[in-house]
Amino acid sequence: MAECDTLPFYTLTHEHSGSTNVTTVMNFLFLNSSRSKWGGGNEKSILLATKALHAHNSVLAYRSETVGTHFSTTKYKLPFLNEADFYTITKLIAIVKKHKIDVMIPSMRKDYAIAGIVSRICGIKNVLWLGTTLDLKNKWIYNLVFNIMADGIIVNAKKIKDTLLHSDFMRKERIKVIYYGLDPEFIDRQSKEEITKPFQFLVTAMGRVEPNKGFDFLIRSFARFLSLTSATDAGVIIMGHGPQLEEYRTLAQTLGIADRIIFTGFTANPYPWLKQSDLFALTSIIEGLSIALLEAMYLGTAPVSTYAGGVEEVITNGKNGYLLQYGDEQKLAELLVTLYRNSGLRTSIAEEARRTITPMFSLSKLQDEIINFCHSLSNPTQTPGA
Repeated sequence: MAECDTLPFYTLTHEHSGSTNVTTVMNFLFLNSSRSKWGGGNEKSILLATKALHAHNSVLAYRSETVGTHFSTTKYKLPFLNEADFYTITKLIAIVKKHKIDVMIPSMRKDYAIAGIVSRICGIKNVLWLGTTLDLKNKWIYNLVFNIMADGIIVNAKKIKDTLLHSDFMRKERIKVIYYGLDPEFIDRQSKEEITKPFQFLVTAMGRVEPNKGFDFLIRSFARFLSLTSATDAGVIIMGHGPQLEEYRTLAQTLGIADRIIFTGFTANPYPWLKQSDLFALTSIIEGLSIALLEAMYLGTAPVSTYAGGVEEVITNGKNGYLLQYGDEQKLAELLVTLYRNSGLRTSIAEEARRTITPMFSLSKLQDEIINFCHSLSNPTQTPGA
């Protein structure tokens, strides 16, 4: 038995009409050391994972109280000061022992190292949760954290897996593409909140207001769109907070379109805005597979996106959305013109987007794939899959 005295995961047996179904029950410990406010895709994705794993036992160790308040599962607030924080590591070892944890799932880079140390001390599995494209190169520190101290990696897009495999030490059988899933009941309930649509033609965007999200690209492109159409009924809402917020407000003023760009800051419930939108714009430089994009598509909003991360796995250009290169302001402006002038096209694109998302991103599918992958890591003869 390992130092932490953990127990192996067990099974529950259910009998239905003479047949027996055996369900593997696992104990999971999720780690999230985010200091930011709620709303990031990382935090939302692990919340969805704990919801998907409702038939199992999930525990959360977190840093930000704002993050912790969203989780109803058993949870512990820890400092996560650095990658070798002795206090946090000691507390995590105690949590692993108390809850007989089978699998640790760290979700941020700082968490990866801490989870690697704890998992090796306790003799349990360490499965990294990676939601963005990351080229590890062939550096020893990445080999240590992502290979030697990790048993597997869950990613939410094939492009992330392909990029990881650029490093010689990565093994494809230990990287599993699992689409994170959506919670349709929650989204439907939240989207019923009544709001007043500020523009007849509304473009929404959402995410942390920082350079990677490309909101400046969107603002400049929208200014071009206005110069091409002189549309008086069109505007943009950008939901999110971040260090570039004032800079982008100034940009909108400089371009003379400050009255057409609404910055909401952090929005606790973005779903009514997404539902009322005519278009959702994802203008990022780097992404994994944006949950905000998926939620907008589920709510029947036509998407326009850069070729960021795994978007090509869900958007077929011209069928259920539009794709373009980051920085091509003229192309984005022309797409906005086309969709502004053709409401029938917007509707058909939006309907196809919703049809695409619904079967691909379910919580039950998310649960099954997480359990099967973690089980395969404990049974090497079982093939983990793609």
